[in-house]
Amino acid sequence: MISQFSTRVDEQFDRGDVSFIIVCGALVFFMVPGVGFLYSGLSRRKSALSLIWAVAASNAVVIFQWYFWGYSLAFSSSATNGFIGNLRHFGLQDVLAEPSPGSPLIPELLYSFYQMEFACVTVAILMGAIAERGRVVPTLVFAFIWMTIVYCPLACWAWAVNGWGFKWGVLDYAGGGPVEIGSGISGLAYSWVLGRRSEKELLNFRPHNVSLVGLGTFILWFGWLGFNGGSAFGANLRAVLAIWNSMIAAAFGGIVWCFLDYRVEKKLSMVAATPASGYIPLWASVIMGIVVGALSNYATKLKFFLQIDDALDLAAEHAIGGIVGLLFNAFFADGKLVALDNVNTSVPGGWIRHNWKQLYIQVAYICAAVGYSFVVTALLAKGLNMIPFLRLRSTPEEEALGMDDIQIGEFVTDYVEVRRDYTDWTPAYDKDIPAAAGNRHGHAETSAFGPHYSEVPNGHTNGNGLPPIEEKSKKDNENVHGTIDEVP
Repeated sequence: MISQFSTRVDEQFDRGDVSFIIVCGALVFFMVPGVGFLYSGLSRRKSALSLIWAVAASNAVVIFQWYFWGYSLAFSSSATNGFIGNLRHFGLQDVLAEPSPGSPLIPELLYSFYQMEFACVTVAILMGAIAERGRVVPTLVFAFIWMTIVYCPLACWAWAVNGWGFKWGVLDYAGGGPVEIGSGISGLAYSWVLGRRSEKELLNFRPHNVSLVGLGTFILWFGWLGFNGGSAFGANLRAVLAIWNSMIAAAFGGIVWCFLDYRVEKKLSMVAATPASGYIPLWASVIMGIVVGALSNYATKLKFFLQIDDALDLAAEHAIGGIVGLLFNAFFADGKLVALDNVNTSVPGGWIRHNWKQLYIQVAYICAAVGYSFVVTALLAKGLNMIPFLRLRSTPEEEALGMDDIQIGEFVTDYVEVRRDYTDWTPAYDKDIPAAAGNRHGHAETSAFGPHYSEVPNGHTNGNGLPPIEEKSKKDNENVHGTIDEVP
């Protein structure tokens, strides 16, 4: 029986397509630690580990939610209301070898896994809203409910066979609405409910580890190739087009961003490619990268205008990029390129194919996604915050100590920096310490203050009981930091 079932599956689906989507799903999963490293590097050291913990824990919450009822609420084909699915696939029941609702090229079980990773990345991005002031455990409760009443409806609108956006002709390739607008606008709403960090915390803010920022950025870029390439749901030419568009948009967006505002800690903006990479020609990605690089850069000032402490620029980086990508579909989508997957052969395209109505379809979809994400997220966060044990924000005292100490009990770098310059506080060598092994002729090494005082003739001091090296060390400490006794 099992052998016959396996043979039927092998005959129905190409192993190359199945293998490709498995690998792409793994690449999307790799984006989750990338988000964690990026957020950790961008925060202060005293709250850096809590963001990694929140991203990792939210990943587990989303996996459970998606298995429990998330996939069914987003993609059950028997639901006809156009807004959200039903519980036909509760606990992934009847999700196995049938062709997926997204493409007949892969089985539904694989499709459910791939879409789950999209959800995991979306919530991981959303976790940036709690930076340096949000409590982690209540946020995980929020994540489960948010997945159910915000993400699942957004995914249903755009991708379910009976979703209102899908049936209306919305062009959203890999998540401009559910992923980018969902995470960016919801992050803005959550930050608004949490409130601003204390003014002291906002002064002289610097990322604690720019290396982690770079590492997280390149992990995200690497994973985005699976994110966008895999959304063709097969090893076909449309997947290659999506990968190329992702690379071009990311490169030009990053160049423009750095040109406008060169800061070492900033991220390359590549998210505009998400909704558009499977629809537009390569030359349009050049324009899209330039436009989104400029708009996202200037959009970082939006939080000052709105007086919302969007600490990690979720709205500017993700929501603006997603909106731009969706609008570019209205102008530059090409049905001939979409048909490269040999499945979607009837997509009319955008303005370059004289499909003028695509613009108002895209605009209406954007407005619906933005409005729904902000309003429902804000109401959900306000409601949870009214429950005492689910209070979303830490106290001012906890904020001053840092989220790592208060909530995690561990630190991303567990040390105390006594002095930035090693020679500012290094004590003089003890005269009884023997010469280091390997020194020529058994002589001690020269210290930062001159020859080791063990070489000074016995009894020779400078009148204060200190050999010359200790006297100089004491004077240096007094000049820079006060007396030695005052140094902590």
